[in-house]
Amino acid sequence: MDENLPVAVIGAGPIGLAAAAQLLERGLVPVIFEAGPTAGAAIEQWRHIRLFSPWRFNLDAAGVRLLEPTGWEPPRPTALPYGGELIDLYLAPLAATPEISSRLQTGARVLAVTRQGMDKTHTRSRDTTPFIVRVEHSTGEVRDHVVAAVIDASGTWSTRNPLGTSGLPAIGELKATHRISSPLPDVVGRDRASFAGRRVLVVGAGHSAANTLINLAELAKEEPETRILWAVRGASADKVYGGGDADGLPARGMLGSRLRRLVEAGKIELHRSFGISSLTDSEGGVTVISGDGRAVVTDVVVPCTGFRPDLEMLRELRLNLDPAVEAPMELGPLIDPEFHSCGTVQPHGAKLLGHPDKDFYIVGMKSYGRAPTFLMATGYEQVRSVAAALAGDHVAADTVHLELPETGVCSSGAGTSCDVPAGSSAAEAIEEAVGCCGTPEPVLIGIPTGLAHGRSGAN
Repeated sequence: MDENLPVAVIGAGPIGLAAAAQLLERGLVPVIFEAGPTAGAAIEQWRHIRLFSPWRFNLDAAGVRLLEPTGWEPPRPTALPYGGELIDLYLAPLAATPEISSRLQTGARVLAVTRQGMDKTHTRSRDTTPFIVRVEHSTGEVRDHVVAAVIDASGTWSTRNPLGTSGLPAIGELKATHRISSPLPDVVGRDRASFAGRRVLVVGAGHSAANTLINLAELAKEEPETRILWAVRGASADKVYGGGDADGLPARGMLGSRLRRLVEAGKIELHRSFGISSLTDSEGGVTVISGDGRAVVTDVVVPCTGFRPDLEMLRELRLNLDPAVEAPMELGPLIDPEFHSCGTVQPHGAKLLGHPDKDFYIVGMKSYGRAPTFLMATGYEQVRSVAAALAGDHVAADTVHLELPETGVCSSGAGTSCDVPAGSSAAEAIEEAVGCCGTPEPVLIGIPTGLAHGRSGAN
C-alpha cells in the first residue's frame, strides 16, 4: 500500500468514523466520503428510535480517545440512547474534532470504486495499483480521487428489501410507492399525520416491525380509529417476540414481550404466512394480496423487510461474496440467518473481511450483506483489525476479541426459538439501565447496534 496516499472511508456513520479514528492512530490518513449533509445522516432519519443496547456497546475506543482532549463528556455507560442522542452526544462531536473534520467530505456520494487505469479484468500489477474513488459532490461536480486503500462502511439503509417474495418487488409495488412509508417512520411524532386514524399494515418480522407496531399502538390510544395490521411470512411470530429475560440486552427482550401482549389483546391484527404477491392501489386504499389469495386493504404500508447491500458501485472490483447473504465469503456461513439466529458471531477482522482486490474491505452493516442482525461493537472491532492490517501490523489485525450479548433466541433453523417470556428481572434491568426516574416505555431498537429488520425470506 502506498502510504503517501490517503485511505478512503465510504460513509460517516458510527463505523466509518471509527475506521477513520483507528486509521489516524495508526499514522494513516483517511479521507471520508459521506453522501448525506452531515455525519450520521442515515441515523438522522430514525433519531426518534431508542437503541436496545447501552452506550458501552456504542462507543469506539479510538473515537473516544480523539474526543477526550476536547473536554467531551462521555454518556453514562448503562444508559440507552436514542438515535438522535447517538448523533448529538457522540457522532457529531467526533466529526467536529480537527482530526476528523479536516478529512470529512459531506454531500459526497460515491459512484464507483475501481483500480487506476484498469477494469476488473486486468491482473498484472493489480495489487500495487492505487484505487480510484469516483465521487459526485454536492456542487454536482464529479471527481476521481486516488487512494491507497478503500474501507466501505456505507451501510445498507438506502437499499431496503422489497415487499414481494422471491427477492423481487411484488407486482404493483413500484406503482404503489406513495402508499409505502420509510422503514422506520416516526408515527407518533414527525410523521403522525400520515398514520393517525388510518389503516396501517406493517410488513416484517424483525425489531423494526416490533418497534413500529408498538409505536402505532401508542398512537391508537389517542387516535382510536387507527387500525394496526401486521403481516409476517412465517407461520409464527415467535422470532419477533424473542428471548424475553434470557436476552443479554434487556430492552430487546422487553420489546418482544410487549409486542406479544398487544397481539394477544387484539390491539394488533396479525396475519401469519402472508407472503405478499401483489399490491393494487385505488382511491379506497391499497389491496395487498398474499400468495394464497388472502387480501388486506390498508392506507399505508410500512416496509420492515430488511435491507441489502448496494453493490453497484463496486462492479469493477474483484469481490469474494457469499452467494447466499452477499457478505464476505468466509463470514457468510457464520451469519447466515437460515442457520444462525442468536445474533452473535465469532470475532472476526481483516482476514475474514478481505477480498481478491487487496486493501479493499467492506465493514459494518454492509459486511453482513443480507443477514439481519448486526451489533455496532462488531463493526468497531472490524475496523480496528482492518486499520492494523493496512498499517502492516498483522499480529494486531489477527488478534480479534469480541463479546456480544446473547439474544436469548437460539435456533438451528428458521422459525424455532427458546421463546422465554419476559419476567420482572428484565423490567428491573431496564430500570437500572435508564436510571431511577421510572421505567420508560420500552419502544426500543438498534439499527447499527442490533439490527434485526427481518430477512427477505422470513418476514
